[in-house]
Amino acid sequence: MKVGVLGSGDVAKTLGAGFLKHGHEVTMGTRHPEKLHDWSTKGTGAQVASFSEAAKFGQLVVLAVSGAAAAEALRSAGATNLDGKTVIDVTNPIAGGPVQGVLKFFTTLEDSLMERLQKEFPSARFVKAFSCVGASSMVNPHFAGGPPTMFICGNDDHAKQTVKGILYQFGWDTEDMGGVEAARAIEPLSILWCIPGFLRNDWVHALKMLR
Repeated sequence: MKVGVLGSGDVAKTLGAGFLKHGHEVTMGTRHPEKLHDWSTKGTGAQVASFSEAAKFGQLVVLAVSGAAAAEALRSAGATNLDGKTVIDVTNPIAGGPVQGVLKFFTTLEDSLMERLQKEFPSARFVKAFSCVGASSMVNPHFAGGPPTMFICGNDDHAKQTVKGILYQFGWDTEDMGGVEAARAIEPLSILWCIPGFLRNDWVHALKMLR
């Protein structure tokens, strides 16, 4: 699959490397190509381009920028380049540093960042994923308790099936929580995930659904 990754931080680079590892072609979209200079050494299948070029290239698009920059990154990518495509939304609406380990959001429990993005770009098929774990554990994590759970949501069932396939490749179990409104619950999982890190410097863990 051709994958366009929007972003140049640790999350974007980790996911981009994961797609390459599993045989996909990757174009990293960025405003700061100097941050991705090392991608020129990754060999066949790895490219660096603008947001719009990466979105146009990708059959699948991954939005891996900060939450505050998410809408502007998609505007730079161009709505026509996102039309009908599955967009994995990795972002969280983080507004400020932690208080007793608890991050602040710029959304409420009656709203979510992904809902705002889906409303602005209605022809894109957003799926929330990779938002409740740190970059170091996103690709083929190894935990004593077995595969962790990735919680996803979105309005398009075909897009969610595509993302489930990617998650399977990347070593995850998947729980589909329904439509885009479920992002109101999934995005705050990042707050929960971060607390052990901020309080105890414990950043290598993940969530799991048990029955």
